[in-house]
Amino acid sequence: MKRIVFCGFRGTGKTDIGKIVAARTGLPFLDTDTMIEHQTGRSIPNIFHEDGEERFREEEWKVIYGLPKSDAVISTGGGVVTDPVNMEYLRRDSIIFVLYADIDTIEQRLMRAPRPPLTGLPLRKEIAEIMNRRQQHYQAAADFCIDTSETTPDAAAAVVMEILRQGSIPAKNRVPCISFFRTGRIPPRCMDRLLKVLSDNPPDPLTRLIGVAGYPCAHSKGPNLFNALFETYGLDYHYTWFEDPELDEILSVARHLDVKGLSVTIPFKQEIIPLIDEVDEHAAQQIGAVNTVVFACGTSRGYNTDWIGVRKPLVDLKGSKAVLLGAGGAAAGAAYALTDLDMDVTILNRTPEKAKVLAERFGCRWGGLADFDSIHPDVVVNSTPLGMKPGDLSPLREDQLHKGMTVFDLVYTPPVTPLIEAAQRAGCTTITGTEMFIGQAKEQFYLFFGIDIPEEKIRGLLV
Repeated sequence: MKRIVFCGFRGTGKTDIGKIVAARTGLPFLDTDTMIEHQTGRSIPNIFHEDGEERFREEEWKVIYGLPKSDAVISTGGGVVTDPVNMEYLRRDSIIFVLYADIDTIEQRLMRAPRPPLTGLPLRKEIAEIMNRRQQHYQAAADFCIDTSETTPDAAAAVVMEILRQGSIPAKNRVPCISFFRTGRIPPRCMDRLLKVLSDNPPDPLTRLIGVAGYPCAHSKGPNLFNALFETYGLDYHYTWFEDPELDEILSVARHLDVKGLSVTIPFKQEIIPLIDEVDEHAAQQIGAVNTVVFACGTSRGYNTDWIGVRKPLVDLKGSKAVLLGAGGAAAGAAYALTDLDMDVTILNRTPEKAKVLAERFGCRWGGLADFDSIHPDVVVNSTPLGMKPGDLSPLREDQLHKGMTVFDLVYTPPVTPLIEAAQRAGCTTITGTEMFIGQAKEQFYLFFGIDIPEEKIRGLLV
């Protein structure tokens, strides 16, 4: 049997529920905090206060690394989810249940079983601050979430056992959702795998779905990449295409199938924002576009990782003069990345008024495509979809490109677009959309699963 791992904040019931599940499954129960205390001969508060959190995390990693790889029920410390290396070890061939509760419940439980504080803050403030800091990590860690606010350990353990037997997709939801997928353009081999996951008697009822949402999105490399990564890291997930012109329909299917997350592509990156519960307060709110949604622990949370994929390949060109072609959702992420690199940015669009609206948000210049020749940029970033379809032309003529210019086309299918071909002939330094895809996919995988993948591993899987 796979390992059953419990994560969550203090006071959510990991130890009590874990012991009950261990008894009902006949598996041994291990508590990593107890193991650390036995390993060091010291209490956890003592390690924190005497040596600091970094020393504690070193001891915790040793325990995590030495855990049995199967046939065990494991309760972990509240902060284990913050370390990507821990998550890589804990997630492999395991089922992770994240237990959560509201702040009032946690405060009451911790007051009944006092433990020295981890910070100098009053108890309630400490709970609120640490919970907020770890929220993203708990959502990433979760294969399944259980709210223990108003339940007993026995009742919560019963929910765990039911999920272990039947998974989290209600039987009545399977047939209508299969009909939804049949209307898309999923390749036959991939459809066969999806139908097995959604069958009345699936090979593994614990397999979770995740996917790319867009219209069109059949060109996406996401399914091939993510499914290869799931196999590499021992994750019980299947990534597929959610292709439909109606975003409401996609989200309805995602919720009916208890989908863990969605990669969001055109034309839904802006449309999805009012339809999810929370939006990352940094990039996504400023950019105004979401390309990643994580469903976990009773909420849906949106992020933008596109800007990271744009920023990293250009980091050595900080302070350059740049032209950004396009003013849509992808352009917003690119504008955020370019301004974050202190570039002098001009946004050009076929409709100048749209360029103006976006430019005013980021403090950039703006204009129409005809203004390109007067700017003489060092960097050109194409965020338009031109080049994606067969027969598309380059958004720029070859005589507008010259040696010394860096041209970055965010279109990644095909990997070599008409713009990249023209730029190469003109002697420009070129960056293909594959680089952007790698950067944003690396961050997306981290948000979905808490694991930090080396870029070279992604690059190797895309060959």
